[in-house]
Amino acid sequence: MSMRPHLPLGIPNAFKPETPLMGFAAKCAALVNYWNRPAAGTATESPEMNFFDDVYWWYKTVRPIKKPEKKASELLGRRDKSVLRLPGGFENTSTLTIGAAGDLIQTEGIEHSRDILFSQVNDILFEKDISFANYESVVGSEDVVKRAMADPGSFTMCSFDEQYYAMVQHRGRYFTALNTANNHTFDLGFAGLENTQRLIEKHGIMNIGTPRHLEHYGRAAIITVNGIKIGFVSATFSIRKFNLPASDRHRVHLSKLNSKHVAPDLDLLRSQIADCKSQGCDFIVASLHWGWEFEFFPRQSQIETAHTLIEDGVDLILGHHPHVIQPVEYYRTKRDPNRIAIVAYSLGSTTFGWFTAPHLALSLILNLEICKGTLNGKTRTYISTSDAITVFRNSFWDGTKYLVRVEKLNDRSEHDDNASSSIKDMKEFADIVLG
Repeated sequence: MSMRPHLPLGIPNAFKPETPLMGFAAKCAALVNYWNRPAAGTATESPEMNFFDDVYWWYKTVRPIKKPEKKASELLGRRDKSVLRLPGGFENTSTLTIGAAGDLIQTEGIEHSRDILFSQVNDILFEKDISFANYESVVGSEDVVKRAMADPGSFTMCSFDEQYYAMVQHRGRYFTALNTANNHTFDLGFAGLENTQRLIEKHGIMNIGTPRHLEHYGRAAIITVNGIKIGFVSATFSIRKFNLPASDRHRVHLSKLNSKHVAPDLDLLRSQIADCKSQGCDFIVASLHWGWEFEFFPRQSQIETAHTLIEDGVDLILGHHPHVIQPVEYYRTKRDPNRIAIVAYSLGSTTFGWFTAPHLALSLILNLEICKGTLNGKTRTYISTSDAITVFRNSFWDGTKYLVRVEKLNDRSEHDDNASSSIKDMKEFADIVLG
């Protein structure tokens, strides 16, 4: 088997602007490096996007935005994990570990990489007590999926069963929890969502963000591991242009998180946080599908939202959607000066196409250890250790077909074979983002 990496520097050929004028404008902007900071007032939710927003989006696919908004830079807290430590006098009684990945998105032929895809990161993902990812490719029959994917301009994200199995498990060990509330939740309508839910439930995976029943809307998904009760709250900023009937509004946790017209709406998330507290959760995780694509830093509004949710009771935020990595923030809470909450603004896309530029091939797997115990006679649960591990998708030819595998970036030298340029670029991106 040839292990020679296959990491083209370009964007997928399917990524083409809708009109020649849009493409021309984006190319002109790229030639002069027009945007090096986020463009103010731009939309990221497709129903809100105009011609200018589309041009900016296409520009970013080739030239990701490497600098933050100036006010965002001032608001963003520490990116140094050394601040993490258990408080003096804390008596630990139980621990659990978490491995969290980013977007799982269908790649043509990924079914051939079953039990290969995660072989190099199994120790930091599936060997943890809880493994998490954002599942962003609803499942349908093979013929339905091939018809839906035939038009790349539709940006439909879906998979058939064999592709699903390649993405959600490694050698029979499945993710503990998958977020299914994202902008592609209804790409195959209700049938696709229901089929995905059926498979997830069949394999004992906890589904986050898409309640089946009205009584579960606005409620948290809760799991107890090693005596520690974890509550997951969730929201997606968009379901694209899918028209969700009023009678089915409960089918997804949808909130205006990134609208260019209104302030972030946190009512639904606060309802779920309250549910966690009423059920005695020791630790609250927010799974947020949000942000602006192809930007290496969160916007000011996101940082403000993250800090607000943390003060409302969230202990860990797992962000996804931008398709690139964003900072991991270590935030000391006002509600408890001993508590360090973590915000992973974007974990990037763990799987996302074959022919990807370095900024799209790069993602993060977040590892945490959580400890439950007593402090001054009161039960407390704190994060004791954390590590944001940079990983990338490496594709290679086995003699008959291309396979894809997620690998740890630090295991690869910048001087490795023909991937050296890509490896070097990814390490530079990681340094910019993680500090």
